[in-house]
Amino acid sequence: MDNNQDSNQQTSTTDVSITVSQDSKNLALLLWLGTIFFGFIPGLVMYLVKKDDAYILDQSKEALNWSITALIGYVAGMILTIILIGVVVMFAVGICHLVFCIMGVIAASSGKPFRVPYALRLIK
Repeated sequence: MDNNQDSNQQTSTTDVSITVSQDSKNLALLLWLGTIFFGFIPGLVMYLVKKDDAYILDQSKEALNWSITALIGYVAGMILTIILIGVVVMFAVGICHLVFCIMGVIAASSGKPFRVPYALRLIK
């Protein structure tokens, strides 16, 4: 019985990636690339404009949540520069921002949903 449930879960996971159109994949890829350079703006624009596409809406929420989390990390780093550890914090947040956005680009190019592991889920 467990094997049957596992195969059903695998089928539903592959169905999700099959139903994502190439346009949705491209927009999600551009969304994550834009998040690297422009922060929360691409996520906010896609969240407000593309409400009809479930995949884009999901990825824009995720990119927006990560951008807000990174912004909080940068602000905390700026405050902590008073005691000289803020530079290390800002560097760490910058590296995480770059790595997680690249992981988002890779997942979006194949049409898989991507979740940033350490993002605050403020927008649901």
